[in-house]
Amino acid sequence: MKKVLIIEDDSAIAELERDYLEINGFECGIASCGTAGLEKALTEDFDLIIIDIMLPGMDGFEIISELRKKKQTPVIFLSAKNSDIDKIRGLGLGADDYMTKPFSPSELVARVKAHVSRHDALTRSNGKVITVRSLTIDKDAHKVTVGDKEISLTAKEYDLLLFLAENPNRTFSKDVLFDRIWGMDAIGDVSTVTVHIQRVRDKINTESEKYIETIWGVGYRFNI
Repeated sequence: MKKVLIIEDDSAIAELERDYLEINGFECGIASCGTAGLEKALTEDFDLIIIDIMLPGMDGFEIISELRKKKQTPVIFLSAKNSDIDKIRGLGLGADDYMTKPFSPSELVARVKAHVSRHDALTRSNGKVITVRSLTIDKDAHKVTVGDKEISLTAKEYDLLLFLAENPNRTFSKDVLFDRIWGMDAIGDVSTVTVHIQRVRDKINTESEKYIETIWGVGYRFNI
């Protein structure tokens, strides 16, 4: 049974989410403040976490910032804050999805199922081979193929593609990608990320398959 953590201070909303998820076969835990929610998220194993933004103790943005230092558990923000700035910030910090209140419980369940399935598909790759549609990344062989064709990538292009593929459906800003791939002390600027993304796209994309998506105003994500 898949486990979902709900971090929500409105008990009526938390119980509504729990009821719909449990009807659909999920086991749920609830935390009513940000501090307790983060502690549960870090010390227990969950398949997905639903986080409100406006919480006592610490807000949802603070929670995901701390969570992403240690875990890559899928996260859906469910919040009354509906501005584009909040959505961009949430996705930029590593959320997989963002829903606004009032919400459809059935849609929430559908999104939870989709994100858990995608995360499971990546986990089943056993850490050595990632296969998404016609794209395969063999980490042991340091080899990328699309269909039957081996793709030649530079070291940084490979590192960039691998990082995105290991964190699917998660949006990363150019600043974050530059920090993760090139390092804090790298010479250059974040514009090199745009150049490398385009090079990787040119090499792996086909007419029917587009793997790396641009989220305007936020950054880039790998779609599975």
